[in-house]
Amino acid sequence: MVFTQLYIVYMGEKHHEDPEVVTSLHHDTLASILGSKEEALGSIIYSYKHGFSGFAAMLTDSQAKKLAGMTGVLSVRLSRTLQLSTTRSWDFLGLSYNNPPSQLLHKARLGDGVIIGVVDSGIWPESKSFDDSGYGPVPARWKGTCKTGKEFNASHCNRKIIGARCHGTHVASTAAGSYVRNVSVGGMAVGWARGGAPKGTASYASVLAAIDDAIHDGAVLKGITVVYSAGNDGPFPQTVENTSPWVITVAASTMDRSFPTAITLGDNVTLVGQATYLGNANLSGFTGITYGDSCDNETLKGTEYRRTVVLCNPGLRASRDQISFAAQNVRKAGGLGLIFPQYTTNILPQPTISRSSWWTGLLFQQVAEYLQTFRDSAKVKLSPTRTVEGKGILAPRVAAFSSRGPNKVFPGILKPDIAAPGVSILAAVRDSYGFMDGTSMATPHVSGIVALLKSLYPTWSPAAIKIGHSDDRWRADSGGGHTRKLADPFDYGSGHINPEKAADPGLIYDINPKDFNEFKCSLGSLLVCETPQLPVYDLNLPSISIPDLKTKVTVSRTVTNVGPADSTYVAIVEPPPGVQMEVRPSKLVFDERTKTQKFTVTLTSVRMIQGVYTFGSLTWKDDTHTVRIPIAVRNVIKDFYADVA
Repeated sequence: MVFTQLYIVYMGEKHHEDPEVVTSLHHDTLASILGSKEEALGSIIYSYKHGFSGFAAMLTDSQAKKLAGMTGVLSVRLSRTLQLSTTRSWDFLGLSYNNPPSQLLHKARLGDGVIIGVVDSGIWPESKSFDDSGYGPVPARWKGTCKTGKEFNASHCNRKIIGARCHGTHVASTAAGSYVRNVSVGGMAVGWARGGAPKGTASYASVLAAIDDAIHDGAVLKGITVVYSAGNDGPFPQTVENTSPWVITVAASTMDRSFPTAITLGDNVTLVGQATYLGNANLSGFTGITYGDSCDNETLKGTEYRRTVVLCNPGLRASRDQISFAAQNVRKAGGLGLIFPQYTTNILPQPTISRSSWWTGLLFQQVAEYLQTFRDSAKVKLSPTRTVEGKGILAPRVAAFSSRGPNKVFPGILKPDIAAPGVSILAAVRDSYGFMDGTSMATPHVSGIVALLKSLYPTWSPAAIKIGHSDDRWRADSGGGHTRKLADPFDYGSGHINPEKAADPGLIYDINPKDFNEFKCSLGSLLVCETPQLPVYDLNLPSISIPDLKTKVTVSRTVTNVGPADSTYVAIVEPPPGVQMEVRPSKLVFDERTKTQKFTVTLTSVRMIQGVYTFGSLTWKDDTHTVRIPIAVRNVIKDFYADVA
């Protein structure tokens, strides 16, 4: 039997406006390798004919190699599986519907008429978050379709879900969900579940089919803002994904909500950790507690764990999977619940493991010492989880799992771009509601705000929308996780998202999409981009990243005034340690005729060190606006040396 795999064939820009002509070219190209049109039709899975030219097909390795050598084929890459990267979060961001009402939310008419395209793993149209009651007609400019599929028919589309292709619900409801009252998980996190642009409309596509409608460069050229998750491989450096300069790459942060859960030992000592414990009739009073070590299958074979709470110790850096396996093993062994130690990773067990709690190492040690002292007579009582919100909680903080920079593909482009809430986000899951964590939960928060901005400023480019989001108050907060360091721009980009500030940024850093042509990317960050001939730090981005400063580098930027016509901005310089920084001119004056101003930033190394990134910033300030961009500089003495820090 011949072994085939799914390959993506990229043929660059389409040269015909007629989709049928483009598709015919794909069939002919594939037939020249497979031997017949019939074989080509049987092999091809998708034909990409709108945003660019390309196709996906089942091929052998040798067939893929032959295709890669054909004229007109720019790249052939093996397809890969992509991991899928609410109530309180929107109020935390200042987009409150009532108390007090958000100016941006109402000025933008709740995002009415804006179309949001979401790439997710599926959608549950029956969810109340997609109720179209009170919505007007579908925008006349909509040219999409409601494609039927397994358990999804045309009637599932409405004035909220205006289209679907290969039909995610949690992500979509966070970006554009309708208002739903009294949403909670077992009474936790009670509130209104809604999206950032609750009157925005959503279209769904599988990842491959969505490439054709929202390809990185094609989408940006058409004025569509593309928002991607940074990935969930933190807190390790150089793990950030989706690093192309034309997209907004979003890190995950916490918000001012926690879920304290009290555990009372048999000697009446009460400790508090975090959990999603909803209560259990079998645990309403004191019950036995046993020690299960790593809580693997072998350890929990005995009968002593039945109807007890098991103290597990899979390690302070245990992954979500390890914790899930421990919970499953405890359940198989007949246990009623588990307690385990863990560094603060911002990941709570899901409700399917609702009888579990996590605790810091110190509290775990107290439980372990109690268990060792009382052994067979040791008992414990778990109290149902409470929901606590407000100023008593340090937030925002970077989620430990959020992927970090520097950008390993283009070190001269600072990534991620921004951070948004992505921890314990409550939104639609199938026909109910549940918590999820991840940068894929942070991304729809940014998407929802982008929808509001597009409604408010329909002519703004994707680059213009990119600048105004950040809030530099972030810098005082911890990076989270077991790294125990202050957060820096490789954790959060330009800062934490600030919707009201985004609506009135003062200055923007705009870019002509054609400037991105230097990158010559094959399917954007899904495949490979060539290194541009010009230094990438010369792009007019709202950040500066110099990965190889030996002596001196001068970069230029251009800002456009979108605030009051007569404005004067003064530069506030915060140079990275070990770097001298000069801005010319140091004052920018705008009037009715002068809408844009160009300036240069000269960075000079004053400390001879090898391979250490340091951080600073440049802020332009007038009477009412503060426009700050982050600066990352890596001093080097010799090229091609591994980092020493």
